[in-house]
Amino acid sequence: MLKLASVLCFFIGLAHSMLGEKYILVRLLRFEKLPRLSGNDHFTRHTLRFAWHLTTVAWWGFGVLLWTVTGGGDMMHVVLLTSGTVFLISGLLSFVFTRGRHLSWIVFWAIAAISLAAALAG
Repeated sequence: MLKLASVLCFFIGLAHSMLGEKYILVRLLRFEKLPRLSGNDHFTRHTLRFAWHLTTVAWWGFGVLLWTVTGGGDMMHVVLLTSGTVFLISGLLSFVFTRGRHLSWIVFWAIAAISLAAALAG
């Protein structure tokens, strides 16, 4: 089950980067009146893109952690609880702020449920 949660982390990260780039970032970065940080909007544009894709990296990192802990070890319980909590909160924020319209909360809560169930079982 943890390997499934790991694969879901990779999937949600890939979908976030690809769909966000295509449907959100490209359109957002077309605006001429973005805030000017450090004298121009170059920094703003790059920061938006960086922050967007950094989220994907974080989710892939969690995926690696989930895949790694399938071998057991002393830190397994802590990593599982941490992962479950982060994805539970991510799902909650996604659900609340979009009123459930951004469907990422479903995947986040699936990852949280699998991780927390594994922590409680172990």
